Amino acid sequence: MPLAELPATTGLSLEALIQEMGRRAREASLRLSTLSTQDKNRVLESMAGALLERESAILEANAGDVQQAIGKGLSPALIERLRLDPARVAAMASGIRQVAALPDPVGEILAEWTRPNGLLIRKVRVPIGVIGIIYESRPNVTSDAASLCFKSGNATILRGGSEAFRSNGAIAEALSSGGCAAGMPEFAVQFVPVVSRETVTLLAHMDRYLDLIIPRGGKNLIQTVTAEARMPVIKHYDGICHVYVDSAADLAMACDLAVNAKCQKPGVCNAMETLLVHRDVAAAFCPLAAEALHKHGVELRGDDAFRSFVPSALAATEEDWSTEYLALVLSVRVVDSLEQAIDHINHYGSRHSDAIVTADPKAAQRFLAEVDSAAVFWNVSTRFNDGEEFGFGAEIGISTDKLHARGPMALPELTSYKYHILGSGQLK
Repeated sequence: MPLAELPATTGLSLEALIQEMGRRAREASLRLSTLSTQDKNRVLESMAGALLERESAILEANAGDVQQAIGKGLSPALIERLRLDPARVAAMASGIRQVAALPDPVGEILAEWTRPNGLLIRKVRVPIGVIGIIYESRPNVTSDAASLCFKSGNATILRGGSEAFRSNGAIAEALSSGGCAAGMPEFAVQFVPVVSRETVTLLAHMDRYLDLIIPRGGKNLIQTVTAEARMPVIKHYDGICHVYVDSAADLAMACDLAVNAKCQKPGVCNAMETLLVHRDVAAAFCPLAAEALHKHGVELRGDDAFRSFVPSALAATEEDWSTEYLALVLSVRVVDSLEQAIDHINHYGSRHSDAIVTADPKAAQRFLAEVDSAAVFWNVSTRFNDGEEFGFGAEIGISTDKLHARGPMALPELTSYKYHILGSGQLK
């Protein structure tokens, strides 16, 4: 049945509907654990094929979402993020096939040892169980999340944003139909078929069935889920990322890296939001960087020292140092030392992605050791904090937590472990 008709045809209350989805997901997760890697890959290939077969229905649903977004006056950037076309549908299908080609983490023996009494102990990677994904705007998250969770042996409940409700529903129907046709357990992938903010709270309270919840979206969504959740949450707060140009930096390299980190794709979480420059190279570097950044349309906001070198820059406020612009806006500060740069990043940053540009290995090693972020870079753009760039093939998001996962979350991060103990009748 069409997802949008589910509440009407079942007659369930919203709370009962979410609970029933949880119960079904739990049962599906137990059946998922019996699938071989070959079984899972066959299902994923069928999912990818179903997306392509249902392209017209998906694009028709997406056109409705786009029209609604335009009517609501959403920004062109948000509308572009929402919009699908044949190439993007093909990219989703290709992404699923890439997941199918990745190594299956489930069943991997992480460690093995024998005790003096002869017990053989194995630490074995297993699925987490049932994962709830709450996300906004991007329809491709439906496909990415479903395929990654399925390959790692987890049942999934997907709750997308209202802006992409039609698109997400059409994609989820294709995935479910294609997957079940190839042997996927029924209800292994479910999409919440209701546009209601209450569903976020209901999911967050459903610790009886959900083992983990992952919010992907703005700060308000993440704070709401974190405050309400009765199960573990893996979250990604702001991407307030820094590039620090050290006194021993190659200034041409530093300029190129700063432009790339800010301008290559400014509306993403691993784009640079603050540039820090050592005072010893500020007079030479700041005008050079400002000219290069201005060519890309970047608005610069700097402290007094930076503005003495670049008078056209606006004055930075205290709020600028802790703002994720997600736009062609950049705050710049001149610092007196490596220590001051590290202190600034650890105070104002979001533990996401931070880089140092230097030819001094000692300075670099200190930066890598002392900056408390999920990914730290030496002479590399922050834009490389990405699952695909790390060679993971795909990611469910970038975690700024320290437990259970940190940085790009791929298949292994969607698993847990348990112990297998093999004996020959040992008694304690």
